[in-house]
Amino acid sequence: MQFTLYADGGSRGNPGPAGAGAIVRDETGETVVEVSEFLGHATNNIAEYTAVLRALEVLSEKLGPEAVKATVHVRLDSMLVVRQMMKQWKLKNEGLKPLAARVEELMQNFNSVSFEHVYREDNTDADRLANRAMDRGR
Repeated sequence: MQFTLYADGGSRGNPGPAGAGAIVRDETGETVVEVSEFLGHATNNIAEYTAVLRALEVLSEKLGPEAVKATVHVRLDSMLVVRQMMKQWKLKNEGLKPLAARVEELMQNFNSVSFEHVYREDNTDADRLANRAMDRGR
């Protein structure tokens, strides 16, 4: 089983009203998970991490024990999250450390999880879901 997880987070004001959005597709392109969550007052980086975290939580719950057979390719336009999760950049922000730790914990539910930086125009569905969440939170 292979899945592609597109994630995005945003904050209007940074910090400000924030939202997390993610979409997970299987190898046929079918959407298996969609996340759009208003986060209240938060930074953009918190929203980015939360988008990945929530999508991994939902996918793990949906697959149950079968998750251990799944490969998840995470694609997001946050260079910070990608580089930190790949251990290429140090994670210094105390507010992000618990989120990154939870993502790493959730990664253990799957056969493998990889991260890739993509440009914003290649992440439009997740961006739409994050903006929808922020719009609902007004």
